[in-house]
Amino acid sequence: MAAKKLFGTSGIRGKIGSEVTCELALNVGKSLAYYLGNEGTVVLGYDTRTTNKMLDQAICAGLLESGVDVIKIGMVPTPLVGYATEKLGADAGVMLTASHNPSQYNGIKLWNRNAMAYTSAQEAEIEEIYANKDYISVSWDNVGTLSVNEEIKGQYIDDLVSMVNIKPGLKVVIDCASGAGSEISPLVFRKAGCEVTTLNSQPDGFFPGRNPEPNADNLQTLMKTVVAIGADLGIAHDGDADRMITVDEKGNISPFDSLLALIAKEFDGDIVTTVDAGLCMDESVNGEVLRTPVGDVNVAEVIIEKDASFGGEPSGTWLHPDFCMCPDGILSGLRMAEIVSRDGKLSDLLAQIPQYPNIREKITCSKEAKVKVMENMEELLTGAFDDIRDINSIDGVRLTFEDDSWVLVRPSGTEDYVRITLESRNQKRAESIKETCVKIINENL
Repeated sequence: MAAKKLFGTSGIRGKIGSEVTCELALNVGKSLAYYLGNEGTVVLGYDTRTTNKMLDQAICAGLLESGVDVIKIGMVPTPLVGYATEKLGADAGVMLTASHNPSQYNGIKLWNRNAMAYTSAQEAEIEEIYANKDYISVSWDNVGTLSVNEEIKGQYIDDLVSMVNIKPGLKVVIDCASGAGSEISPLVFRKAGCEVTTLNSQPDGFFPGRNPEPNADNLQTLMKTVVAIGADLGIAHDGDADRMITVDEKGNISPFDSLLALIAKEFDGDIVTTVDAGLCMDESVNGEVLRTPVGDVNVAEVIIEKDASFGGEPSGTWLHPDFCMCPDGILSGLRMAEIVSRDGKLSDLLAQIPQYPNIREKITCSKEAKVKVMENMEELLTGAFDDIRDINSIDGVRLTFEDDSWVLVRPSGTEDYVRITLESRNQKRAESIKETCVKIINENL
């Protein structure tokens, strides 16, 4: 039987009821247990979504029925699940989250014992087990045990604070989107010596204050608040706090690529990023820039393979291998606060990073249509331009042109879009490339 595709770029994700159900969670739990040999221990956490309690019970039941012990750590940020899996010596971790997707979505993300997300090869094995229903139920006297661990949160908080040295009194506004970072993130910053003002930091799975995607449209209140109270820095998380985006002291949201380049400069050695990261990375960092397909697990794999010192995506998903192999938006925010407290205003620091016209466009496209659209995309794109210097097809199609402009066309792994990302030293040229790509995609739909 052909294995059904469950996993996207970042775990399993979909609409509750139609795509993500309790039955799916139960059977993913059984499949994971089978993959682990029907023994061992799994750490289980979830974000603030209204449907997480039911999925938590379902996946827990599947694991226990299959002989695996479960340690529940409750409503926590995704990075805490990765951290706890490693610190508690568990065999795997499960986080129930749909990250930045709206309330009606939910999902399942799996973590290795070294706190790294499951690779695409591991996910394919889970899909195979799930499709063939290879999972088994153990006898009544061999079912797994269930325990709760509250202490790991305190350990995580203390370890985070020990990673940075922030001058006392830095004024920070933190917007948690009512997501999984709502309780821990403000507390960590206060313990690190910051003067903290919070927005949307009451856990609420309806995300009443703003959509959990941390972008300019959703962060207007944060941008205004930073200016209104004279804060040094604004920090925004997504729904599960594995991402972080900053707002400078002038109330401007930081350009994603520039922010990534600014933090990457802090590390010696090779830096890992994705095919959608811009030119400023190559022009800013000390070591070599290694590019991977989009997705934090792809970045993590190359960090380990090349022993790189840091890795991240322009989306604000950053990995800190000196702490944990799980993306951590709270540590990312702490490190930005440390830089600002040491080196001065964020707007001045970002102004030192080369910036070029950058366009990110998305075209609505169903899951089925995405496959069709991308089938001959390389041929269509290469036929539309005559000054191509390089073609990279490790994830979608990325063209680099003779004038250093580049464009990436790739299907989203988490949403019903085809994404266009591009950059040029010239705004007119950027607009021209975008229009050509939009036309090609729309004609191909």
